Amino acid sequence: MGKVLAGEYRANKMTRFVVSLIAAMLSTFAASAQDWGQVTTPAPGPTQSVGFYTAGCLQGAQALPLDGPGYEAIRISRNRYWGQPVTLDFIKRFSEQVRAAGQAPLYIGDIGQPRGGPAPSGHASHQTGLDVDIWFERQPGARRAPAERENPRLRSLVRAADDGIDDTVFTDQHVALLRLAATSPGVDRIFANKWIKQRLCQTVTGNRGWLNKIVVWAGHDEHFHVRMYCPPGNPQCQAQAGYYADEGCGEQLDIWFTKPPVRLPPPGTVLPPYRPKLPAACQAVLHAP
Repeated sequence: MGKVLAGEYRANKMTRFVVSLIAAMLSTFAASAQDWGQVTTPAPGPTQSVGFYTAGCLQGAQALPLDGPGYEAIRISRNRYWGQPVTLDFIKRFSEQVRAAGQAPLYIGDIGQPRGGPAPSGHASHQTGLDVDIWFERQPGARRAPAERENPRLRSLVRAADDGIDDTVFTDQHVALLRLAATSPGVDRIFANKWIKQRLCQTVTGNRGWLNKIVVWAGHDEHFHVRMYCPPGNPQCQAQAGYYADEGCGEQLDIWFTKPPVRLPPPGTVLPPYRPKLPAACQAVLHAP
C-alpha cells in the first residue's frame, strides 16, 4: 500500500508539474500574442515607465485632455493619448507658449497606449509614455469636433519629390516651434526629417546649441517627434544614449544625403506586428485588472 501511495504521489506531483508548465507556456504565448492596442484602460498603480522607448510599457498612465489651451488631440479613436505626467506637462506648457507667441493651436498626435507596449500600427516607439508626435500643420479658427479630427489635413514641409524643403509651406514659425520645443525642460531629443535639419543648420543664427536636440530620422516631414528623458523615480526606465556631440550639422547630417535613402512603406501598407522582447514586468502591466 505504501508503494502504491508513493506512486500515486509521484504521479500527482508530475501531473501538477506538467499542468503548471503548460499553463506557463500558454500564459507566455497569450502575452506575446496579446494586442496591446486592445487594452482600453491603464494599469493601476503609480506611474512607471518600464523598459526602453521601443520595447517597454507604462503603468499608471494618465490621459491627456483632448482639448486644451493651444492644442487639440487628433486621431482620437486610436486611444493613444496616454502618457507619463512629464510628457503631458510638456504638452500643456509647450502649447501655452505657442499660443502666447501668437501661433495657431497645435495638433497633438500619438503619445502612447493606455498601458504602453507595442502598437498594432504606426510606431515602433511610443511604448513608455515618453514620446509625443506634434504636427507642423495647424488649423486656425474655431475648434473642431473630435470626429472631425480623425483625418485632418497634414501637409509635409518637404517637397513631394523628396528633394528639398517646400518653401510654400515652411515658414519661420516652424523654426520657432522647433526651437521652443528643443529648449523645453525634460526634452531628450526631437526627431525631424533630414531636409528640415539641413535647413535649420543653414539658417539658424545666434544661439545654435538647441540644434543638438534635433535628430534626423526617416519620415517626420509632416510632424516632429518629441522624446522626453526618463523621469526621476522610474528605476526601470531605460535611458537612451546620447546622439550628437555637437550641433549635428556635419558628418552626422551629411550621411543622410550620401547613403541610399530610407524608403518608408506607402500609407495603408499592412506590416507584420512589431513584437519586441519586453521586460518581464510588462506582463504584469498588460494583465493587471
